[in-house]
Amino acid sequence: MKSGIVSVCVLFIAALQPVHAADVIQLYPGAAPGSENWTHEEKEYFSPIFNTQVVTNVAHPTLTRYAPAPESANGTAVIICPGGGFHALSINSEGVEVAKLLNGKGVTAFVLKYRLVPTGNDGVIEMLTKTREKVDEDMRATYPLALADGLAATKYVRDHAAEFGISAQRIGFMGFSAGGTLTTGVALHYTPESRPNFVAPIYAYLGVLGDAEVPKDAPPLFALAASNDPLGLADDSVKLYSKWLSAKKSAELHMYAKGGHGFGMKKQNLPSDQWIERFSDWLDGQALLKK
Repeated sequence: MKSGIVSVCVLFIAALQPVHAADVIQLYPGAAPGSENWTHEEKEYFSPIFNTQVVTNVAHPTLTRYAPAPESANGTAVIICPGGGFHALSINSEGVEVAKLLNGKGVTAFVLKYRLVPTGNDGVIEMLTKTREKVDEDMRATYPLALADGLAATKYVRDHAAEFGISAQRIGFMGFSAGGTLTTGVALHYTPESRPNFVAPIYAYLGVLGDAEVPKDAPPLFALAASNDPLGLADDSVKLYSKWLSAKKSAELHMYAKGGHGFGMKKQNLPSDQWIERFSDWLDGQALLKK
């Protein structure tokens, strides 16, 4: 009887442990180019303001791989970029949880920790106490480094596609808010080696991007946001969609009446809770969920 109780307790404790990804990959062999002198320490903690787990002070970018069950893997991969105003990463709601749901569709997922604005003890509070002008200034200074990380991540996943059991021609890039900024930047500034095969900016902020032209071989785009986004970012998704259409490139736009900003995988009892199913429908329509 005692052994049975012990076994149940062990299983219960194991169930409480976090599920670890297959591996964490350092994006660069040494210090990240352009920030070699950064010495601040990466930090992960629960943010009451964001109401989710966040990561701040990323100086050494990484990819964390989440693999589907071998029997369901379909060869498609997505690099996921959590948002947080380039001051933090909403690592669970816009990263790990998205990755695990995509795993259920047979998709291999990589959560990217890209370089962020260096901050003090609480990057979220620090961002919210800055003026809008200072936030934009800091984001503009850090965006080129984050963009370099996004391009390097795409190239890395493609270079190691066979090792990961994925197709080198089925590598997508998606991101939320500032991660959507990064996603759009990757979609506009890639090289042949770092070109994503599809992109999905979710409630993206485009203010730091400038006016780059859509490339002649731009990847298909899936954009999504909520009309009542309190940051006023719904227009950015509409503009991005229109820009792709004007360039005669494949694009799909979903705009929810309600949802706010930063909803990720949070449950709000709104239609926007099902956004990832619409993304899955789109992937299926692109023949990206078939083996």
